[in-house]
Amino acid sequence: MKVYLDNNATTKVDEEVLKAMMPYFSEYYGNPFSLHLFGAETGKAVTEARQTIADILKAKPNEIIFTASGSEADNLAIRGIAKAYKHRGKHIITSTIEHPAVKNTFIDLMEDGFEVTMVPVDENGVMIMDEFKKALREDTILVSVMHANNEVGTFQPIEEIAKITKERKIIFHVDAVQTMGKVEIYPEKMGIDLLSFSGHKFHAPKGIGVLYKRDGVRLARIITGGNQEGKRRPGTSNVPYIVGLAKALQMAVTNMKEVWDKEEKLRDYFEDEVSKRIPEIKINGKGAKRLPGTSSITFKYLEGESMLLNLSLKGIAVSSGSACSSDSLQPSHVLLAMGIPAEFAHGTLRFSLSKYTTKEEIDYTIESLVEIIEKLRDLSPLWKTFKDNKLTNIASF
Repeated sequence: MKVYLDNNATTKVDEEVLKAMMPYFSEYYGNPFSLHLFGAETGKAVTEARQTIADILKAKPNEIIFTASGSEADNLAIRGIAKAYKHRGKHIITSTIEHPAVKNTFIDLMEDGFEVTMVPVDENGVMIMDEFKKALREDTILVSVMHANNEVGTFQPIEEIAKITKERKIIFHVDAVQTMGKVEIYPEKMGIDLLSFSGHKFHAPKGIGVLYKRDGVRLARIITGGNQEGKRRPGTSNVPYIVGLAKALQMAVTNMKEVWDKEEKLRDYFEDEVSKRIPEIKINGKGAKRLPGTSSITFKYLEGESMLLNLSLKGIAVSSGSACSSDSLQPSHVLLAMGIPAEFAHGTLRFSLSKYTTKEEIDYTIESLVEIIEKLRDLSPLWKTFKDNKLTNIASF
């Protein structure tokens, strides 16, 4: 059996989405900025896709900017605001658990003279609001916080943050890559100035993203070129992928509650069974509201890579953290920020479900996991030491 439980990294393209995209590879292939018939055909498709996305977000079509990824949308938002508003101040705020697309952009801006405050989170990965309030300054121009974390799935208090930023006239950017299509998101109503997301997290293809920019928010040019996307993101429009993203998002919001309930039921079943059958584990973020299909579990006294590879040999795909930083030997910065010791953070796996995940696949994963953990712990000197009651000082994190 082959089981794919790495949907927070990327999802399978829905067949209906692929069907909607196909004509724009060979039948309608004109550049949408061309003034002839071929351009008009594809231009209409882009316009309709933009309107569809705007309607879903209760936004205006001109507030929708197409990008090549969520990471590009994050960069366009953060760098564009920093450049456009630096005359007002050079202090910017984020959290300690952001995706590398945000975290590394903030670090990079420090080299340009910006002061960065990274607000800590609690043991569930939720930003500590008292610390956030303390971090605010007169020269703060930007706050960027993810909607829900990509590794542990916990939601952040976005609307509470938005209320504060609005009162202080601070630009507020939200990375909604993991939540778009899974919960209702209305940026203007929620007080969000900029919102980024990516199609491949809700069964559209990889290589297409969106940045919502509220009317009235200035955004400096980051990429120079032509006049596409209102001169805010030049480059020839990726028509098939734009069509695919709009179709996938439309399908996701239509089936939102049904998919949420299914994923949550399967995740809870999975976590309950693993908790009963495998000792010395910790389900990360369980004390807070989480994405329904995300389960981050720390298996004490083991290495994530060995578990991951053994699961892969059984045809089961999971992750040891964010796909964008999985080649690093360093423990997850998210887990460390949540207070998980480095030696245990290394033993954490992320299981992420989708609308295609079945109970049969979850049962197979549970049985395989029980077998693998038992085998690896039998080989682990740390596990033997723990069983001999010599590691009690770090066993109860």
